[in-house]
Amino acid sequence: MASRVPAFTLSDQGIETPADIHWNLETAALVEQAVSRGEGLLAKDGPLVVETGRHTGRSAKDKFTVRDAETEDTIWWDNNKAMAPEHFAALKADFLAELAKKDTLYVADLFGGSQPEHRVRVRVINELAWHNLFIRTLLVRPEAADLPGFSPEFTIIDLPSFRADPARHGCRSETVIAVNLSERMILIGGTKYAGEMKKSVFGVLNYLLPAKGVMPMHCSANMGPAGDTAVFFGLSGTGKTTLSADASRTLIGDDEHGWSDTAVFNFEGGCYAKMIRLSAEAEPEIYATTRRFGTVLENVVIDPVTRSLDLDDNSKAENTRGAYPIDFIPNSSEENMGPPPRNIIFLTADAFGVLPPIAKLTPEQAMYHFLSGYTAKVAGTEIGVTEPEATFSTCFGAPFMPRHPSVYGNLLKERIAKGGVSCWLVNTGWTGGKYGVGSRMPIKATRALLNAALDGSLNDAEFRKDPWFGFEVPVSVPGVDPAILNPRDTWADKADYDATAEKLVGLFVDNFAKFIDHVDAGVREAAPNAAQDAREPVVTAA
Repeated sequence: MASRVPAFTLSDQGIETPADIHWNLETAALVEQAVSRGEGLLAKDGPLVVETGRHTGRSAKDKFTVRDAETEDTIWWDNNKAMAPEHFAALKADFLAELAKKDTLYVADLFGGSQPEHRVRVRVINELAWHNLFIRTLLVRPEAADLPGFSPEFTIIDLPSFRADPARHGCRSETVIAVNLSERMILIGGTKYAGEMKKSVFGVLNYLLPAKGVMPMHCSANMGPAGDTAVFFGLSGTGKTTLSADASRTLIGDDEHGWSDTAVFNFEGGCYAKMIRLSAEAEPEIYATTRRFGTVLENVVIDPVTRSLDLDDNSKAENTRGAYPIDFIPNSSEENMGPPPRNIIFLTADAFGVLPPIAKLTPEQAMYHFLSGYTAKVAGTEIGVTEPEATFSTCFGAPFMPRHPSVYGNLLKERIAKGGVSCWLVNTGWTGGKYGVGSRMPIKATRALLNAALDGSLNDAEFRKDPWFGFEVPVSVPGVDPAILNPRDTWADKADYDATAEKLVGLFVDNFAKFIDHVDAGVREAAPNAAQDAREPVVTAA
């Protein structure tokens, strides 16, 4: 059997430590380590249950990128916090000093990206066994035969026990996520939230791939029986994972992908799904993963005696999560890839209750809504957010976008035009009123509308032109209550709807002002219009 220890070791990277290094352990061995070290509990049906402590979501305010000659003119500094090279040097020195004190370390050699010509080799060094299991589950796992010759392009060192010093390290608190694109190194300290590792790799690919003409995307993707790929953009809580795990379609991935000339390819080899209030009825494929050995459940409540789970209990966190290999979803793609997409879906959880459950977009409207990235920030995804609030996150993933949004927007526009892709805006948020008054959009209705869009039957429907946003909205769809298709009709107070719609239009226009100089006239004209009369929609035949 080939050695799982690569020839290119930590010493070759200038990392010296007396620790017992566990190289490239597989799932069973890592679970065994985590349980024996008291890092987690094994639930009765098999998953490993762990707690992340006070950090139950990303620490977005504690993430920094080193500002140097490599990044000065390539990073979107309005969106990315800068760290001085000398501060990173001090941080790195202190991280290496901590590694030299450890008696046990776990190292995983992995790929970010499933398409061989566009993937990046990543080495992850952990002090916690369950963290190593998490990242091994989430990234793409090399074949055993590839491990002896593995040499990393990027290295992540994740030490939750490390406490940063803002004065010495140029950071904000004891928690730090520092990205050095010149040295190809990422340092994560002071947080046990494992998602920081995953998103750091996403950020790296978001930086590297546009230079190769490849579109990186914060999206899920699946493929129909005829090989028709669909891409689902959306922030956490909008339904990317849920809606892509469709039993009738092949899952490519649930969160991060690239769009090359030949494929849509998953950046990852696993899924990271929200677990709170998960049900076997609504999401059977994902629910089944909570009953399998190899799944890692974060902050899910477990009975210490019976080891049974309570997925409805949010006493530890609203953002309870499960990490599992993608092949735990029965109909997942073996290659983690599919052909270029035929359909693009922008998912939004509209807290205002203004947007329809589905709308058809022109290419110009698609770029407008992609750059806008409107949704509701859902409770628990970030520390300090306790209830949904309206937000605009450009490219449906601003926290993970190192380059200017226009770079990604223009790539998307070019690829839509080249492939003749159909684009849809889907509201998985509120209907019948704004958040606190209305109710969440029925998932069965969302699935029915998506199925009609993806199988092409929705193209034959009768559409009306939305008077506020200008996109086309179906008047009726088989199997869907027509009342929800026109959101104004679902509100008891129509005047309140009109006032709320006008407010939302204003928010869109104000937010987009910063992009005006980066888009052409067609995209500028795709903006919503508050001056139109909301009571006189225009109906058009298919």
